[in-house]
Amino acid sequence: MPTPRHKRQRTPERQEVAPLSPARILAQGEHPITQGMIDADALFVLRKLQEAGFAGYLVGGGVRDLYLGKQPKDFDISTNAHPGQIRKIFRNSMTIGRRFRLVQVFFRHGKVIEVSTLRSLSEHDIDGKETVLAPNNSFGSLEEDAQRRDLTINSLFYEIEHHTILDFVGGIDDLNRGIVRIVGDPDKRISRDPVRMLRAIRHAARIGFTIEPQSWIAICAHHGELRLCPPSRLRDELFKDLHSGKLLNWFHLALESGLFVALLGLYGEILAEETRGQVCREQLTALLAVIDRISTQMTEEQAGKQLPNEFLLALLLLPWAIQEFDCIATELKGSATYQFSKQLRAALDTDIGNQLNLPRATRQEIVSLISSLPVFLQHQQKEIWPPWLTRKSYFKNSLLFYHCYQESIGAAPVEETLFHISPAPRAPQEERLQPVSNGSPVASPLSSTNGKRHPRLGVAGPAFSSDAPGGIFGFKKK
Repeated sequence: MPTPRHKRQRTPERQEVAPLSPARILAQGEHPITQGMIDADALFVLRKLQEAGFAGYLVGGGVRDLYLGKQPKDFDISTNAHPGQIRKIFRNSMTIGRRFRLVQVFFRHGKVIEVSTLRSLSEHDIDGKETVLAPNNSFGSLEEDAQRRDLTINSLFYEIEHHTILDFVGGIDDLNRGIVRIVGDPDKRISRDPVRMLRAIRHAARIGFTIEPQSWIAICAHHGELRLCPPSRLRDELFKDLHSGKLLNWFHLALESGLFVALLGLYGEILAEETRGQVCREQLTALLAVIDRISTQMTEEQAGKQLPNEFLLALLLLPWAIQEFDCIATELKGSATYQFSKQLRAALDTDIGNQLNLPRATRQEIVSLISSLPVFLQHQQKEIWPPWLTRKSYFKNSLLFYHCYQESIGAAPVEETLFHISPAPRAPQEERLQPVSNGSPVASPLSSTNGKRHPRLGVAGPAFSSDAPGGIFGFKKK
């Protein structure tokens, strides 16, 4: 069966690149994906694109997960239609992005289907000049779009007309062999966008795959370049892993490759010491196992409910606070508790607060949770918590934090009734309504917690911006 054809978009002064490989096409019956496995709203988008005369493909993680027999979290779509053309087809949509525009199509209950235009090889570093995130990011063909994606297992396309999978980069073989491989030359691809290292270890951790040797060597060699990335991008990538249910697997890969310390520099000196480092690794292992258990339980039993990002980040930072301030063994009373919280906040502001561009409310909640733990430990032998403590605004959140710590040192698992806590306050955001196809308004992701690519509430500036002068699209110059 020939590769599906579509109109190729003109791109300005496209550079000469290496010849592209022909697609491997898996016909219906040669792969496990059936149309009935695809989300109804994603199918609606694909069919509407076809009816308008455009090509549409299910891409990325949705194809990967369906091939592996898993339920995809997202169903993303690529098309040869430009963003403006997509907007005309779907009234219930909006365009986002500055570096490369894509369209979000809204459905009820906060669901979002992202539709992107196929991109060219201008950003894919084959023969181009060494530039971090080169700005020449233009529309391209199906083959080019596959080559410029991060991982081979995320570079597959499924089209509904003939029910075929298109593979230009060997992603099917890597799925069958359980391998995570960076597309193209991993050294060049990582240098162009170091966040690719985090994505590689995330997928390896989540689905239990092995990172291909050349990709792994490149990750270990380039882990320090993670600091070139915009802080908000690093923060958002870390939050994805905190909720994955496979955080402990991620930790082992991140620690071995050097990415963990590159991402959380405040752990550097502690983990470098033999004795303290060993104790800290054991504490991290125990706490991350608790996070994974709770994240998995909440996903399975509470329809995707999650603990707040700042709560999980506080648990991740707790071993550092224990080693740095000896806060568990020290009895804190009165002004001592206040002084400890001040020292903790100053340390967070100096290190991870700026490194990850954490909002003030997030930093304060982390400080509140960690600094209240010694207080709870001092009263744990009593049959009931002191009335003054139960009246505190932080009591409910801190009680869950205390029980998570207790579980990590061998106590009983945290009761599910404690899971429902309040997130840190966010900056107010005006709610927008978007019309759906039948004319009924539906709230956009600006006011939803279930959509994708939310505005970063409480964060000044877009994710690709940087406080540092110079650089490209928020990346700092070496």
